[in-house]
Amino acid sequence: MAQLTDTTAPRAVRTSGAAPRTTGPRRSGSGSAGRKALLHWIGVHALGVAAALFFVLPFVFLFLTSLMSDQQTLTRDLVPDTWEWGNYAKVWNTPGFLTWWRNTLLYAGLGTLLTVVSSVPVAYALAKFRFRGRRLSLLLVIAMMMLPPQVVVIPMYLFWAKQLDLSGTLWPLIIPMAFGDAFSIFLLRQFLLTIPDEYLDAAKVDGCGEVRTLLRVVLPMAKPGIAAVALFQFFSAWNDYFGPQIYASDNPAAWTLSYGLESFKGAHHTNWNLTMAATVLVMAPVIVLFFFAQKAFVEGVTLTGVKG
Repeated sequence: MAQLTDTTAPRAVRTSGAAPRTTGPRRSGSGSAGRKALLHWIGVHALGVAAALFFVLPFVFLFLTSLMSDQQTLTRDLVPDTWEWGNYAKVWNTPGFLTWWRNTLLYAGLGTLLTVVSSVPVAYALAKFRFRGRRLSLLLVIAMMMLPPQVVVIPMYLFWAKQLDLSGTLWPLIIPMAFGDAFSIFLLRQFLLTIPDEYLDAAKVDGCGEVRTLLRVVLPMAKPGIAAVALFQFFSAWNDYFGPQIYASDNPAAWTLSYGLESFKGAHHTNWNLTMAATVLVMAPVIVLFFFAQKAFVEGVTLTGVKG
């Protein structure tokens, strides 16, 4: 019995002594991997923060300047001494500013609605129908995308202003949107290609016609693409300066925010705080809209390139 005790004790000691030697390197390896992961996380997010600051700082400077007094805007100060929130009230109560808002909402809202309603059926036909001249029609849509608007501005102006006598209004900019937009049609067509044809075939087997299939099956599945097109069109109309300058420049009652802001800047060229406040009021709606709709916007743009 003594011999058994003597022989087993050293083995137990050796076994218990071997455990620290095997676990030590593992702990150091996991610690090294953790440090590498931490450094990688810091590096990636540091670049992200630097890029974010690069884009955000101009807006911060714009906002801070809008809250300064007239005298402080001419100094090197970056932070207002007194927060002049009344600058926004002065801009809002400027004669004509509410009219510019109303015209811009009409132009952007109604124009976006007409563009979506008119572009969806055309995109659906180009994506899912098989007919003679389909490729030629798609090439014509792409060619219209490449055509600069400045090329047709003179004949279009003569048509709307001389033939229809609609100069001094925004209708020459809104009415053409009821006939579709080349970029919107192409973007929606690319998105609709990602919808499997089996869904459409199943709807037709159940007795749905083409219109009902479009309304009941395609539109619910195409919400991200429609949202992306709507946002593109809304932002384009909201920021449009060229169109209102051509058709509505001679009628201040038809000015939009983009064109009215230029007039406001000319009248308050020495009041940089008021000019910055007006700029913030013009930019705020589109920034807030994109912030809440960015998920659908990014999803819609991403999925348009899945199929060609």
